[in-house]
Amino acid sequence: MNDDLASEQERLDAFYERLDQVRAYTETDLDQARHGQTVGTPGARTEQEAFVRLYAQRLTALNAAEERLCFGRLDLLADQPRYIGRIGLTDDHQSPLLTDWRAPAAEAFYQATAANPGDVIRRRHLVTQGRTVASIEDDVLNLDAIASGVGGIHVDDVQGGGVLMAALARKRTGRMQDIVATLQAEQDVIVRSPISGIVVVEGGPGCGKTVVALHRAAYLLYTHRDRLARSGVLIIGPNPLFLRYIEQVLPALGETSAVLATPGTVFPGIDAGNTEPDEITAIKGQLLMADVVARAVKNRQRIPDSDRTLMVGRTPIIATTKMFAHAIDRARSGHRPHNVSRRTFALTMLSQLAESLAEAQGVDITSRRDELVEDLRDSPDVRREVNLAWMPLTPEQVITDLWTRPDVLAAAAPQLSANDRHLLHRVAGAPWAWGDVPLLDEAAELLGIDDEAQRQAQAAQSADRAAETEYASSVLEMTGTQGVSAEQMIDRYSQSHSSLSVADRAAGDREWVFGHVVVDEAQELSPMMWRLLARRCPSLSMTVVGDLDQAGSRSAPQDWAQVLQRIAKPRHKKETRWRVESLTINYRTPRPFMNLAQSVLRAAGRTPMSVESIRDGEHPVIIEAGQDWARAVGKAVLNELADADLGRLAVITAADDREGCSAHLAELIDPDLLGTGSTRLDAPVCVLSAREAKGLEFDVAVVCEPAHIETQSAQPGRDLYVALTRSTRRLIIVHHEPLPEGFMMNSSVDASV
Repeated sequence: MNDDLASEQERLDAFYERLDQVRAYTETDLDQARHGQTVGTPGARTEQEAFVRLYAQRLTALNAAEERLCFGRLDLLADQPRYIGRIGLTDDHQSPLLTDWRAPAAEAFYQATAANPGDVIRRRHLVTQGRTVASIEDDVLNLDAIASGVGGIHVDDVQGGGVLMAALARKRTGRMQDIVATLQAEQDVIVRSPISGIVVVEGGPGCGKTVVALHRAAYLLYTHRDRLARSGVLIIGPNPLFLRYIEQVLPALGETSAVLATPGTVFPGIDAGNTEPDEITAIKGQLLMADVVARAVKNRQRIPDSDRTLMVGRTPIIATTKMFAHAIDRARSGHRPHNVSRRTFALTMLSQLAESLAEAQGVDITSRRDELVEDLRDSPDVRREVNLAWMPLTPEQVITDLWTRPDVLAAAAPQLSANDRHLLHRVAGAPWAWGDVPLLDEAAELLGIDDEAQRQAQAAQSADRAAETEYASSVLEMTGTQGVSAEQMIDRYSQSHSSLSVADRAAGDREWVFGHVVVDEAQELSPMMWRLLARRCPSLSMTVVGDLDQAGSRSAPQDWAQVLQRIAKPRHKKETRWRVESLTINYRTPRPFMNLAQSVLRAAGRTPMSVESIRDGEHPVIIEAGQDWARAVGKAVLNELADADLGRLAVITAADDREGCSAHLAELIDPDLLGTGSTRLDAPVCVLSAREAKGLEFDVAVVCEPAHIETQSAQPGRDLYVALTRSTRRLIIVHHEPLPEGFMMNSSVDASV
C-alpha cells in the first residue's frame, strides 16, 4: 500500500509541477496580451481583446483545477495507464499527461462495469487532500486479467473497498461535493447525451439528478465549446440556499461560462423572494397572465375621451380624438413593441398637429414643417397629451399598476374572478415575489427598448468618445509619445465591455440567448416561468431535472408532458423535441428512511416512482413523542451535538414553526453553531422549512411535528416526503400531535417516548 501511495504521489507531483508551469506561461501570455502594443487598427484591437479573454479564461480554469487536479486512473489491456483529471495536461512535446474527464478518452472511467469492462482492467480513484494523495480506492473490472498479471497488476495491488460507498460515508460540508470521480454509468450516459432538445432527468431523492445536470453542463461546455463559450449556460436553482450549495461545482470543473440564478433573479435587476402564499403564486403562474399583461400594455395606449385644446406658444390648436385614433392605429400596425412603436405614434401625432398649427398661423406647411414640429416639441401641452396617450413604460410600472390599482387589473383581467383579483392586490412599494418575475419578463418583451433613450445614449457615447479622443490627442502631443494613436490610448486605459466574462455579460442582459439551460427542481416552475425560459433559449437545448413526487407547488404538473408540450411543440409529426431519462438508484438515503418517505406519499394518495436505495444504513428511524415538541427538538439536537462525528444537522419544520424553533435552539446552543433559513448554510445546525431543505442533504435530520408540515403543504405528502429524505445517516422524528397515516403503515421505525 505504501509503495502504491508513493508511486501515485510521484505522479501527482508531476501533474502539479506541469500545472504550475502552464499557469506561469498563461500569466505571462495574459500580461503581454494586456499591455502589448498593436498597430492600432480596429482589427488589431479586436484580436488583442480576444487573446486577453482567452488567456484570462484559461487562467481561471487552471486556478480552479488546483483542488483535486487528478482523481482517477485507468489500467487498460493494451495501453499505458491513463490518468483522469479536471483538465487536460500535455508535456512540452504535446504528449498527454492528464486526460480531461469530459474527453472521449475518459468515458470508460464512468461507463465501464464488471459486466462490461471493455479494455479496462482496473479503475483507480485517487483521494487527495491539497496536493497529497491521502488514499486509494480500486474497482476491479476484469478479474481474469488480474489473475493473469496483465498490465503488471496482481490481486495484492488492489486497494480500498469501493470509492462510491466511501464518498457516501463522508460528512456533509454545506457545499455539494464534486463527485465527478464517482459518477456512475447510468448517470454518465445522460451526461454525454446529445445537446439537442430537452432532456428531462427524473429520479427520486438521492439519485444524483443535480450531479448529472451540473456535470452535463460542464461536459457540453467542453464538447461544444465554440457554440457555448460565446452564448453560455443558464442554470436555474430552486433558491439562493441551493445555489450556494452547488456554486463551486462548475468552477471546480474548470468552467466559468455559466450564469447561476433562481426563479427570483433571472430577470436582470430584480432579486425577488419566494415570499407569497402559494395560492397567489399559482394565479400569477397561469398562462392566461400573458394575455393579462398584453392587455395591460395595450390599455396604456389611450384615446382621450374628448378633443383637447393645446397651446403652442400663443397659438391654440385642437388635437381631436380622431387624430389620436389614427396615430394609435398606425403605430399598432407595425406590430412592434410598445416603446418602439411609440416613436411612430409620436411622429404621426406631430405631423397631424403641424398641419393644424400651420393652418392656425396661416403659413405654408411645406416650407415650415421642421420649424413647426420643433415648436410643437417645445409645447408643454403637446408633450403632456402625447405622453398621456402613449407613455413610455417600464416593466416595473406595468406590473406595479396591475397589483396596486384594482381598476387597472379589472380592465386587464376580466377573466379572473373577483376573489383572485383581490388576492393579487398589494400596497405600493411591496417587494417583488417570484411569481412577478415571468410577468416582468413578459412585459419587457411587449414593451421593448425605448428607441429615443437608446439613440440619446448612443449620441452621448459618441460625444464622450470624441471628447476622449481630443483629450488623448492633446496628451500625446504634449508628451511627444510616438507609435500609439489616441484611439489606442483610450482603449488601453478604459474599461472595455468586452473584458467582461460571458457570465457577467449574460447575467445583465435580458435579451441574451443562452446555448443551453439547466433547470433544477423543475417540477416547481409555473407555466409562465417556462415561457420565460423558452425565450432565454429558443433552441430548447435544455437539461431539466426534477421529481414530480417532490412538487410542493399548488400548480405543479401531473406529468412532464403537461409542462413541455406547450413550449416544445413538434414541428412535424415524427419529431420529438423532449425525452425523459430516469435515474432509479438512490445513493444517499438509507433504505429505512426511504421506505418511510414512500409510505407517507402512498398514504397521501400518490404512487412514488420506483427508486432503489443501495444503503441499508446503520440506524433505524427514531420517533420521539412529547408534550412540548420544541423542547424535545432541543433535547435531540443537544444529544446529537455530543457526537464528535456528527457532521451536519438539519432541523426541518413547517414554515410557520421555523422561527420559533430557531429561537428556542438559540437559547440552548452556541449561536455560532446555528443557522436559520437561507443564512449560514455551513453552520453545524441549520433550521429550515421543508421547502428550503429541498435539494439539500445532511448527516442528521430532525423532522419536527410532521402533522404541521402536512397541514401547511399545498400538495399532501410531498413536503413531508422531502423532509424525510434529507438525511444520509440518522433520521429523528419529533412530534406531539398524531403522526400522519403513512407512519403507521411503515415498520422501519424505533418509537420511544
